[in-house]
Amino acid sequence: IPEDELSRSSHSNPGKSLVNGIKTNPASSSPKGSFSMPMGPPVYVDLAYIPNHCSGKNTDPEFFKRVRASYYVVSGNDAANGEPSRAVLDALLEGKSQWGDNLQVTLIPTHDTEVTREWYQQTHEKQQELNIMVLASSSTVVMQDESFPACKIEF
Repeated sequence: IPEDELSRSSHSNPGKSLVNGIKTNPASSSPKGSFSMPMGPPVYVDLAYIPNHCSGKNTDPEFFKRVRASYYVVSGNDAANGEPSRAVLDALLEGKSQWGDNLQVTLIPTHDTEVTREWYQQTHEKQQELNIMVLASSSTVVMQDESFPACKIEF
């Protein structure tokens, strides 16, 4: 953008700036220029995919407090990158304990990993208390030259 055009656009909209593409009033924004999502009622869904292959980079107990699913899919299979993350699986327990009702939740791991097995064994009593069931892969899908475990889910 030419400098004179940039100057004109800033004069035509005084006191306003853009943060992540959203017009904000600098006087009302935080010092770092970031803003947090307002709290609202939880969202109930049938099926939710745990973000980023169940990595701890993007998912914490707040996710499970706000996104309440009948089924959560855990797709991580990269131990070197912490996928799936034990902290995220523990966050499910912590988040679910805050729901206030004991709705059935089914966890669907797409891979049989050491992290998932250890978590399952070490927290089994807590899972039962919170009405969480972990689904094991019960069949195999064969596509061309590849085969992999799969779960059938019916709604």
